[in-house]
Amino acid sequence: MDDVARIAKVSKPTVSRVLSGSPLVSADTRERVLAVAREQGYALNRHAQKLRRERANAIAVVLDFGSHRQGAIGDPFIFELLAGISEALSVRDLDLLLSPSGLDTIDGFVDLYQSRGADGFIVLGQGARDALLQKVARKDIPMVVWGAVNEASAYCAVGSDNSLGGRLAGERFLLHDRRRWLFVGSRQHEEIRLRFEGLQEAARKNSDVEIDVLSIESMAFSAIHDQANAYLKTCTVRPDAVFAFSDTAAMAVIGAFSKEGHLTPRDYSLVGYNDIPPAAHFTPSITTIAQQTGVAGALLVEKLMQALDGSRPRSAMLPTQLVTRQT
Repeated sequence: MDDVARIAKVSKPTVSRVLSGSPLVSADTRERVLAVAREQGYALNRHAQKLRRERANAIAVVLDFGSHRQGAIGDPFIFELLAGISEALSVRDLDLLLSPSGLDTIDGFVDLYQSRGADGFIVLGQGARDALLQKVARKDIPMVVWGAVNEASAYCAVGSDNSLGGRLAGERFLLHDRRRWLFVGSRQHEEIRLRFEGLQEAARKNSDVEIDVLSIESMAFSAIHDQANAYLKTCTVRPDAVFAFSDTAAMAVIGAFSKEGHLTPRDYSLVGYNDIPPAAHFTPSITTIAQQTGVAGALLVEKLMQALDGSRPRSAMLPTQLVTRQT
């Protein structure tokens, strides 16, 4: 910067203002300084700049790798959320740091935050980590979570009304006179547990309803497919209704059951969750619970910005509705 200032015949602070995009510098001076910087091969060290500003200008987005076999996440719903978050961060000229390593412990979050590796965290999916996230939040680390909304929680969460989603699925099954229901999902996850409880609430409206549970070991498509296929081969009574924790899981169930000649909607009704774009074009098209992912990413970023400004943002629950299709 000393060399650029000398050659351009301006002060070093003026060079600094030009390179940081300050509006306090005239257009002529800015062009002259930038021309000299290019000629001299000067490149702005963004990491050093962040350290001087005492902010990383980066947000860490943490995925729930632990819920997927071998850490492979293939659910389109996650990428829908990521797209919204990325767009909202780019508008604010903030970098996105995707799932840095070591964020499976409290110390991992604390170390990254205190070293100014990230200004805050957006966690996509509570998974089975609610206890960990509660402890991280109590460290006064800026964090927003996509997942189940609980006003008593130590952290701000954005998500759908999972209990309502479960009730809507159950009411759909009752409407079609289905009595042997299967719930597919791991109730160790807070969001999925609430969906199951909503389904149970709907089932209580008819004493003839029985609910079986296929508690999956991994959220990966192939793992769900294999477990669903094994379940249908060994169950004594085949289900006439299936509520899957996600649309991806619903597709895996449809494929697994069809191999055994158990077809939807002929033999069973099915409801998924999330309303990902492929759900409408799958064969048969999937009836599902929709949550507004289009606004979710922007809302997560906005809540985190409020936390970075020193306020305590409140959790937000998105509209939740049943989208009726062929299954």
